Amino acid sequence: MNNTSHAHRISGAGLLIALGIIYGDIGTSPLYVMKAIIGATPINATLVYGGISCVVWTLTLQTTIKYVILTLRADNKGEGGIFSLFALVRRHAKWLTIPAMVGGSALLADGIITPPISVSSAIEGLKIIYPEIPTVPIVIGILALIFLMQSFGTQIVGKAFGPVMLIWFSMLAFLGILSVMEHPEILKSLNPYFAYDLLVNYPGGFWLLGAVFLCTTGAEALYSDLGHCGKGNIRISWAFVKSCLLLNYFGQGAWLMQYEGKNLTSLDTTNPFYGIMPDWFLIFGIAIATIAAVIASQALITGSFTLIGEAIRLNMWPKVRLIYPTNVKGQIYVPSINRLLLLGCVGVVLYFKESANMEAAYGLAITVTMLMTTTLLSYYLLTKRVAKIWIGLFLAVYLAIEGSFLAANLIKFPHGGWVTLVIGTLLISVMYIWLKAYYIKKRLTEYVPIKEYVPALRELSEDESIPKYTTHLVFMTSAERTSEIESKIIYSIFQKRPKRADIYWFIHVNTMDEPYTMEYKVNVLAERDVVRIDFRLGFRVEQRINLFFRKVVEDLVQNGEVDITSRYSSLSKQNVIGDFRFVVLEKFLSYENDLPFWENTIMKSYFYIKEFTTSEGKWFGLDTSSVKIEKVPLIIKPARQLEMKRIV
Repeated sequence: MNNTSHAHRISGAGLLIALGIIYGDIGTSPLYVMKAIIGATPINATLVYGGISCVVWTLTLQTTIKYVILTLRADNKGEGGIFSLFALVRRHAKWLTIPAMVGGSALLADGIITPPISVSSAIEGLKIIYPEIPTVPIVIGILALIFLMQSFGTQIVGKAFGPVMLIWFSMLAFLGILSVMEHPEILKSLNPYFAYDLLVNYPGGFWLLGAVFLCTTGAEALYSDLGHCGKGNIRISWAFVKSCLLLNYFGQGAWLMQYEGKNLTSLDTTNPFYGIMPDWFLIFGIAIATIAAVIASQALITGSFTLIGEAIRLNMWPKVRLIYPTNVKGQIYVPSINRLLLLGCVGVVLYFKESANMEAAYGLAITVTMLMTTTLLSYYLLTKRVAKIWIGLFLAVYLAIEGSFLAANLIKFPHGGWVTLVIGTLLISVMYIWLKAYYIKKRLTEYVPIKEYVPALRELSEDESIPKYTTHLVFMTSAERTSEIESKIIYSIFQKRPKRADIYWFIHVNTMDEPYTMEYKVNVLAERDVVRIDFRLGFRVEQRINLFFRKVVEDLVQNGEVDITSRYSSLSKQNVIGDFRFVVLEKFLSYENDLPFWENTIMKSYFYIKEFTTSEGKWFGLDTSSVKIEKVPLIIKPARQLEMKRIV
């Protein structure tokens, strides 16, 4: 894959694409955060000043320090996200698989509610002008359009969205400044004392953290999309984004203080975001907010594609079709996830109907993801030999902050938070089944020394009494050691139907913890007859084995290491290249097996899910016209001693 300058260097184009891809979610939070904090409570100074102070320090501690400064350091060769972080530390402790799966599932689940709440919050602004307008059909139509656009790739999407988000953030800052000029005292909320006063002294103040948390929900997506823009572009653009966000929050606070003692529901405008807009600007503001809300969906959709791609390479997700719409490194499109997200988003809109109802469900799952990222990041700092006192301080601070957010968000569970947690639990179940099945299959697969069979392979290759199966016979092998091969492959060659070939090729793919490694190693086990190729591919490299194998064979021919010319005398004279046939062994669960009940249940679930996924041949990018899929039992119970009586 080609690298692009914006992925590594700071540039105007990179900054613009970062605005278009990274900050959609966190950038549209002013649409609903202050509205959620105030709720049905009469507007008062403690609530307004304390709420804004909480937002300021949440964006500072959580987004700026934890994610932009610290977590972006944990990049895996320029790639980010909870699974990239897991890939960096997984060799150090097996239990780290748990926070990776929990965090990844929770982030995917929360991605289903982000697009509906963003788009609904913007569209509902139309009710100020047209009170009777039905918003649900409009929201569903816009969401359908967003997901249709995904197949074009994030580079095109980012270039289209970047200028719009620049206008959006500039608008946030401008409107905020105009409003702050009416009540400049609001700037006092920079003082963290106001946050402390709200959380400790105000009745029920602590539980408002659930609403405050909405201002930073896009921070995890910011890390997940690191590979699309590069950390330099993210860090510089965040300074601009954060300034614009804070100015708008201050502006909303200044507007609210003009109506101290009143309820939001009694005002002409129930959303402070639209309250700070001049009447003449309202229709333009709603239009820009709607477009920005469309873009807000992009960050988590893109992050979801990235997460699934990584989960597949880490054996945590079924092998589904992956598409790379551009040559830009890090960009991926997953059609099946795109469809699932669309269905989930439509379901959320139909169930909750209004953004106010979605606020009750929003954020609960993402707090779980942030806690898991904190756990993995602390372990990453440990591997980097950071002083344990600093790691302990980091853990203490962020477990306290995120633990408080989680506790405050738990009150959302009966009001809709259960929706994202149920989805998250289903996703974790799939990940657990897939990973557990991978280890069970690995344990049950029998390997034999390949050297013992090399003489027999040579004899079979030269045995003209057996019809030639193909000139070049290629097997995909899971044997990690070059000295071993699955017994099932040997059975397939010699017993199932003797497969005579001129050259036997064995290909093994090893998925690396680095994202874009593309290396191979060749072992000639028997000159002119048996060759093994080991591919070392990064967890974000598309497994186009057909293409890679062809390239390796070309290099071997050029170096004079193999001769792929047909060995039929008539064809050999004309230098005709022999044909290649791939054989992929697809396992199935034997009815008679010795697996314990739980493992048997796991494997049955695994094979059931597998029916809906991409075949092994397609996954490896093999040419379907030259691939043979052979079904082999995963495990066969040893035959029982049978006593049968013969009768005359």
